[in-house]
Order: sequence, then structure tokens, then C-alpha cells
Amino acid sequence: MPFTLGHRATSAGYRLAAFDQIGSTNAEALTRAREGERGPIWFVTPEQTAGRGRRQRAWIAPRGNLASSILEVVDVAPAVAATLGFAAGLSLEAALQKVSVEAVLRLGRADALKFSLKWPNDVLAGDKKLAGILLEAEIVAGGGLAVVVGIGTNVVGAPEGTPTPATSLAALGVHVSAEELFAALSDAWVEFRGIWDNGRGFSEIRQLWLERAARLGENVAIRTGNAILEGTFDTIDETGCMIIRLPDGKHVPVTAGEVYFGTTASVGSA
Repeated sequence: MPFTLGHRATSAGYRLAAFDQIGSTNAEALTRAREGERGPIWFVTPEQTAGRGRRQRAWIAPRGNLASSILEVVDVAPAVAATLGFAAGLSLEAALQKVSVEAVLRLGRADALKFSLKWPNDVLAGDKKLAGILLEAEIVAGGGLAVVVGIGTNVVGAPEGTPTPATSLAALGVHVSAEELFAALSDAWVEFRGIWDNGRGFSEIRQLWLERAARLGENVAIRTGNAILEGTFDTIDETGCMIIRLPDGKHVPVTAGEVYFGTTASVGSA
């Protein structure tokens, strides 16, 4: 079964570049942007040989998982473009819900499969990582910001020994192909990209994201470099920062870091 865009994505003018194998869909998208590609165009493959996660970590995945990157050139500031990652999380969560319907019915439980969004850019199934999102951006010749949102989803298998334990759709009993998931994702992207509306609709995206946020209102520990901040995950603000409430009631914005559920003990064991 070849990769194809969903009907909604096709109607909205999105294009597709599919590869049997490629080093990195994000790298390919950025290369095309430097060569003059302005999108919107998806780059997809069932097998990456040089995938990257956040902080330049290798993204290791078996053949049959979904590596996808969307390239769009937008006229917004980099800080505003960064909030597109939240729309990406919502898009993937919606696509996962769609392809999981049959599995939920087969398992006979309406709550059998629950996906949530972990700040800043992960999608979880239970407490296990199912997908990661990597957003990169560059100013391109002629003006505009080329934004590439990479979405890697564990469809048939998951890596071991990761800071956050990982899982796959297959392990959850959801037997779909990368191609099926991508078609659903491309359509969901049209919806949430439209709501985001170059940042003008981030207040709505923020609210939708918080409704699906993992461990909202619970204790978390965030590691940034050698520093660890511990407190309650209170909310995300209008710029996408995670707001932590300290034991003394003070609210601290976090712009980046590794989030661990629970206390500092969980950081040490990860």
C-alpha cells in the first residue's frame, strides 16, 4: 500500500514526497526549503536511517514505523512558529484516535486506548512514549520562515532503553500500517493547522492541548542541564511555556527541559 494524502489534505493543496527509505525526513525537508521549496508538502517514509529526536538524539526505529515531516513557509516570528508543535501533537492524537477505533471495539473497552500529550512534544499511550515531535525552522531566501515539523510514530515497534519507556501501536493491539496512520494524520493536520492560523488561534490550540495533557496538576521534575526543578504542572502559558507551581506557591515558566513524572527520584532513575 503506497503512502497517500487524506482527501482533506489533497483538497487543501498539500503535496507528498514519499520514500521507501531515507536518512531523515526532517533533513530532506530542510534541504528542499533551502533549494526553494515553499510547501506545504509532506515527506514520509516507513524507514529512516538517520532519524533525529530532540537535542540531536538518534531516533531509532524499525522498518514499518512512520517517519513524517511537514514543510510550510510562514510569515511569523520563530517564537510563534514554535507553538505549531502543539498543533502537531493534537493532529497526531486525533489521527491515533481514528485508527484505533477498531482496536477499541475489538478489546471491548471504551477506555482501552488512551493517548495523552506530554510537554513539550511527545504523545503517550498510558505512561509510555508512542511518538515524538521535532520542530525545526530556518529563515529562507526571499523572506519567510521555513518550518519543518517532524512526527515520528512507533507503529510496529519501539526502541528500548529510552529515558521514557516506549511502546508501539502494535504492542497496544492496534494493527494498522504507517500508510493508514499517515493518511489520517495528513487530514488532521489540515484541521489543527487551520485552528492555529499562524499563531492567531493558539489560545484555542492551548485549551485543546491542556484537555489532553499528561499529568496536568500532578508532580513533575524537569531537568535542564544539571539543574532540576520540581513542582506541580500547573498549565502552559500563552507562549507554550510549561508553568510549574513550586511548594511555596510561586509560578515558574519553563521554556525547555526533560520532564519526568513524579519526583526527583524519577529523574535519577531515568
